Amino acid sequence: MELRHLSAFLAVAEELHFGRAAKRLQMAQPPLSQQIRRLEKELGVQLFERNTRSVRLTSAGESFLQPVRTVLDDLDTAVRAARAAGQGAYGRVRIGFAGASSHETLPLLTRAVRAAHPGIELVMTGQTYANVALARVADGSLDLGFVRLPVTQPGVSCRVIDEEVLVCALPVDHPLAARPEIPLDALAGEPFVAFPANTGSTVRDAMVEACEAAGFNPRVVQEAPDSYTILALVAAGVGVTLTVTSVQHIQLGGLVHRPLAGPPIRRQAALAWRTDNPSAALHAVLAVAERALPTPAGPVTRPGRRRGRRAD
Repeated sequence: MELRHLSAFLAVAEELHFGRAAKRLQMAQPPLSQQIRRLEKELGVQLFERNTRSVRLTSAGESFLQPVRTVLDDLDTAVRAARAAGQGAYGRVRIGFAGASSHETLPLLTRAVRAAHPGIELVMTGQTYANVALARVADGSLDLGFVRLPVTQPGVSCRVIDEEVLVCALPVDHPLAARPEIPLDALAGEPFVAFPANTGSTVRDAMVEACEAAGFNPRVVQEAPDSYTILALVAAGVGVTLTVTSVQHIQLGGLVHRPLAGPPIRRQAALAWRTDNPSAALHAVLAVAERALPTPAGPVTRPGRRRGRRAD
């Protein structure tokens, strides 16, 4: 049974006129009549009662009509889905992101993707440290990751979406809290709260690197898995920490953020993906991200303020 025979049957059944049905199908009437006869022969039943004045469905034709509509509708849906998937409009994209530092950027991306491509499913993996997200992009277990530079893994592409600055968070009653800027060497004797070591946190790495450049190793007395917990511990007086400007939206009683004295310590945030990833859905998301999360035109003007949008 050929699909063109089903289309011919549906046209005649809806028009109840061979001439109008042939015109609708953009074909001559004799071939249309031949297709209907072939279909009736294959089914072994008569689908239409026809004479020189009228055409009407037989009981067999009426029973056949709705299933044929369903088949052709399903076929149309399948064709549109396949074409849309080839253009990236359908599919699944696995995204790894951090927690607090993605509070603004991630919703911008997800809302834009859902508006442009509602058929794309975004599978989110939260609390993924930047280096972990980068490693998972490299091994193919994530399609897209919110990461921080540098990106050195072979076969991984990236695009900068933000630039962040390292800042100090400390208890509001800390002696240094009254200062407008915090010299890094003034923190040499302080207890620190930080992300766990060797877990892929680029913020932890940046903190240690900055302190070592100031001449000391930070004395970490408490580790926590996310920025919310770290800053809550700082507000409770457990210690101080160095964090990034994108988490300054976390405003807790007993907590203040202060810029560091001297030249800003900058960290660039980026989206990373495997260059050889063939997913059309991923490339559709990347195209949307170009608009929703554009690369900043310039550096951070002052802590917490950017010329571009904030990112993870």
